[in-house]
Amino acid sequence: MVTAGDFKNGLTIEFENNIYQIVEFQHVKPGKGAAFVRTKIKNIKTGGVVEKTFRPTEKFENAQIDTKDMQYLYSDGDLYNFMDMETYDQVALNADQIGDSLKFVKENEMVKMKSHKGDIFAVEPPMFVELEITECEPGVKGDTATGATKPCTVETGATLMVPLFVNQGDVIKIDTRTGEYLSRV
Repeated sequence: MVTAGDFKNGLTIEFENNIYQIVEFQHVKPGKGAAFVRTKIKNIKTGGVVEKTFRPTEKFENAQIDTKDMQYLYSDGDLYNFMDMETYDQVALNADQIGDSLKFVKENEMVKMKSHKGDIFAVEPPMFVELEITECEPGVKGDTATGATKPCTVETGATLMVPLFVNQGDVIKIDTRTGEYLSRV
């Protein structure tokens, strides 16, 4: 159990039959009346952020979030298949549960599965991936002084903006959190 007076950023709690993560909190002690804690909390499963106020003595159950490394095997229509490398158990998740999280992940790469009481709610790709560009228009010579970019498609089918000097067949490093080009490999 944790009280609202003990809130910290990143703490996960059970509240109103949902799992929330503390995004931001502020202890407020007005001149008149009782102190309270103003918070911004994010619903872990839906991603929605809500502002709530609590009394500092209100108690909440700590939500235990489990993180497990799993290998992304393949997609089969609307299902995405993963394997636990310790037990070799396979898990299939549908496209609604995955969202955009696998847009830069190739088959057989490791991802992190986040779950609460066995219910998987998020798939985290590695922070950085190296992918080959499969489709890209050639850059115009002499047009690089402006820092211009062009759209390119990588081997997973995702599209991102890259500098003009990057060509088809190049292997590039991508930040999966922002979807931005980092460098050529």
